[in-house]
Amino acid sequence: MSAIVFPSLTALAQHLRDELENKKYILLYAYNGTGKTRLSTEFKNLGKNGDQRDTLYFNAFTEDLFSWDNDLENDRERVLKINSESRFFAGLGEMEMDNRIRPLLNRYADFDFRIDTTNWEISFSREVQDGDTTTVVDHIKVSRGEENIFIWCFFLAIVQLALDGAEAYRWVKYIYIDDPISSLDEHNAIAVANHLAQMLKRGDNRLKAVISTHHTLFFNVLYNELGRAKKYFLSKGTLANSCLLREQDDDTPLFHHVATLTELYEAAQSGRLYTYHFNMLRAVLEKTASFHGYRNFSACIRRDEDDPDGILHARLLNILSHGNYSLYEPQEMLEENKRYFRKILYDFLNRYPFNPALFPSAPSPSDVLVKDTAQELETAKS
Repeated sequence: MSAIVFPSLTALAQHLRDELENKKYILLYAYNGTGKTRLSTEFKNLGKNGDQRDTLYFNAFTEDLFSWDNDLENDRERVLKINSESRFFAGLGEMEMDNRIRPLLNRYADFDFRIDTTNWEISFSREVQDGDTTTVVDHIKVSRGEENIFIWCFFLAIVQLALDGAEAYRWVKYIYIDDPISSLDEHNAIAVANHLAQMLKRGDNRLKAVISTHHTLFFNVLYNELGRAKKYFLSKGTLANSCLLREQDDDTPLFHHVATLTELYEAAQSGRLYTYHFNMLRAVLEKTASFHGYRNFSACIRRDEDDPDGILHARLLNILSHGNYSLYEPQEMLEENKRYFRKILYDFLNRYPFNPALFPSAPSPSDVLVKDTAQELETAKS
């Protein structure tokens, strides 16, 4: 995967807009902490011109347009308040949104709702079975996951309006979606991705779309459904505020732990190792451990004769992939930590049979020790 370096998220956002002149969809795979949400905001801001907008977006800020009133005084009539100032809700009163959202929501949830466009609030209800009696319980507070899927269905209903050319959403030219599937299980992740793809592939769709996610399964479904989309792997650059964009084609490994390992291997070979690489390595070990049926990533760490339980390296990964080290800040590792990182990574690559064409010369553990010792001696001499 060849990489393009962008000095800022603003520059990358402009590049995506330029790409959409000739493409219908762009898919971005990126880890949490790489700036996905900020990128969606930069993309949206580039489309502002006074009061004019051109981007309908779904990200963490979209969820903030909804807030709970838990009726603390009576603990009875709990409702989800709507931010009436946002253009996201343009034409809400005239569009019969209840009837548009309900068929979408019924795919994923068993609760019902009612939108009050006078007080700008949403109340939820659920049928409760007690023997042969069914009772409707009103003003319930749904779970966080249920709230997320409701907001997602609300967004999809608005996308449908934009696709249909509704006057209230004629301003929409682009759709930007960032990680819509928090708190969803794998079945719903597949269902959401498939449903979204079918909507976007409508024959009369005039809208362009960017979709970014850290969820591998969600990305893979869209990868297959939106075959002609431009597909990228997004990561942090080594310079402050910079980012790397790697294009993927049909010859690129689809499983992103392989892409991650490739990036880690190249960083280890070059010596440009940064603290966030520990976080990425841990994520790969966790996925591998889960695949092989282990409960802990430490099962995938090579045991040395003087550390048969792998405790040292497991503890190092625990420490160095948390706290300030997990924020994807471009801070270079200490030399000692680089040595530990290389050993854990190369041991892993030598232990598991990955394609040698991707990792042509992963050193053996003894080679790593000799090389690092020689480098330390050279440093001491100078």
